[in-house]
Amino acid sequence: MSSKASTAYVWFDTEFTSLELDAAQLLQVAVMLTDRNLRRITPPEEDLNFYIRLSDTVPLSPWVEKNLPDLVKKCRSNAAIPVEEADARLTAFVDRWCGTPNKTVQKRPLMAGNSIHTDWMLARKFLPVFTGRLHYRLLDVSALKIQWLDLTDGAEFKKDDPKTVKKYFPEADLRRLRRHDAYYDIVASAAELACYRSHMNLSVQGGGATKA
Repeated sequence: MSSKASTAYVWFDTEFTSLELDAAQLLQVAVMLTDRNLRRITPPEEDLNFYIRLSDTVPLSPWVEKNLPDLVKKCRSNAAIPVEEADARLTAFVDRWCGTPNKTVQKRPLMAGNSIHTDWMLARKFLPVFTGRLHYRLLDVSALKIQWLDLTDGAEFKKDDPKTVKKYFPEADLRRLRRHDAYYDIVASAAELACYRSHMNLSVQGGGATKA
């Protein structure tokens, strides 16, 4: 593998209490690993999906109150874990499967997902040890989405359709996929990237991406 090629993609997503990110608290974090060919590094049962413990006094945005009541309930139950524990377990997951920590930042895995800068910002704040294991670059599928919609006549990827997700990411376990869920979003983001790659006629061979 070329030294310039990404070592792994850390597919990551969060649910949180408010779009006012400076005040937001984490509700849920999920992660899975693939290589640059979007082949799983870990089996599905190793994917992580944590509910983060939430105090009753933390304010919630109206959207969260309306759309995520079940998630909030879990975050205020024994199913949730402290954010510090989530940081430790996410770190251990990356260390186990990616062989980190790596002193050379260019050899660290990349965080990937949709609008991933938002998740990166919250992760830097609440999951500092975990993010310290990752590359400074981000693989934002939303950037490709914008270009796809702006520059082609292609239809928008049907992220909310589990069958479409399964088509482009065959290893998705439909039994675990629930919409408005961080775990659903990481699987759907990998499928969406696979969709754009297929339509752009790109595949990964040897040291880099080439026309298929």
